[in-house]
Amino acid sequence: MTDLETRAAPARAGALRRAAPALAGYAAVRALGLLALFLWSGARDKNAYTLLTARWEALWYVRVAELGYGYEVRLANGDVHSNLAFFPLLPWLERLVAAVSPLSYADGGFLVSLLASLAAAWGVFAVADLVYGRRAGVCAVLLWAVLPVGIVQSMAYSESLFTALAAWSLYAVLTGRWVTAGALALLAGLTRPVGLAVVAAVWAAAVTSFVRDGSAAGPHGARSATRACAPPGSGTRTRRVVGMLLAPLGTAGYVLWVGHHTGKGPLGYLDVQAGWRNGFDGGYAFGRFVAEKFTSFPSALAGVGLILGVASVVWLYVVGVRQRQPLPLLVYTGLVTALALCASSYFGSKPRLLMPAFPLLLPLASALAGQRMRRSALVLGAVGVASAVYGAFWLNGSGPP
Repeated sequence: MTDLETRAAPARAGALRRAAPALAGYAAVRALGLLALFLWSGARDKNAYTLLTARWEALWYVRVAELGYGYEVRLANGDVHSNLAFFPLLPWLERLVAAVSPLSYADGGFLVSLLASLAAAWGVFAVADLVYGRRAGVCAVLLWAVLPVGIVQSMAYSESLFTALAAWSLYAVLTGRWVTAGALALLAGLTRPVGLAVVAAVWAAAVTSFVRDGSAAGPHGARSATRACAPPGSGTRTRRVVGMLLAPLGTAGYVLWVGHHTGKGPLGYLDVQAGWRNGFDGGYAFGRFVAEKFTSFPSALAGVGLILGVASVVWLYVVGVRQRQPLPLLVYTGLVTALALCASSYFGSKPRLLMPAFPLLLPLASALAGQRMRRSALVLGAVGVASAVYGAFWLNGSGPP
């Protein structure tokens, strides 16, 4: 396993206190983003809360929560947009909130997203703190908060919920809590299709641990002299197996249910996604999209920006590999990035599809943590203001599809 030297996990009683600066900074950034959105929307006679809770995917999630699955829209070109494309955990939580409170399904989605974004920020901090240290953890959370599409973290979308489950599953893997890691991976798999990346991270770490256990013993089962500690006992191995078995149940369960529901078998979910013109083509369609930008001068600037953006993502991943990030982080980040960049889905969605790939930010967070605090604060503050303004502009325009 590729590993930076991970630090000991803080005691449970002190974990929140340790994360408090990161969470306070995250809340401040998100409050700034919401303030900018409400001011901008008010100036344009738009309802900012409606923009956060009742547009695009948020409407589809509310419809699932209210009416269940089976709703679809048939377009003039023959495409079929079915709500089976949307995984069920967020609508289930929206329904739960509506059942135990006077809030509507849309209100429930906003509340779940709000709480999940804080849980995600804490999870990002926990992972970064464990691998790079506390200051890097704070910087990682703030960098995640000030992403240009960070306003999505406050929308009734599933990105915040998924990132929270993924981050804490990865933290559980890194700290040897296998059953917890598997259970959280199961829930992540009920949230978004990219839950497969969390499953792969759990399995990669578990398989590597089993290999290490085997190499720790010499001939006839004698303990290797190079191993400082004895291999984990049978109880640990059992928990590891349980975690591995739990991890894929969410994704597999929903995909198989969709196949049964549609009568198209195990691959029925792929047909549902095809109705939305979503698929995995290795990046061919995205490459053509970028190439077409260079057919005229104004759009060529956007093409250059897209190339630089993709190159930056790849470079950050390579830096993570060179810094020997733990294997679960590399597996998870690699799959999230590949699925985002190599899918033939709507290209405007790619920035927010990359949002759960928070380990990409860890090398930047580590570098920022090494700077003087005043300089780091100025950089993050300036980027936070720019992100807030851009988010307000974006959501009042075409916004996140």
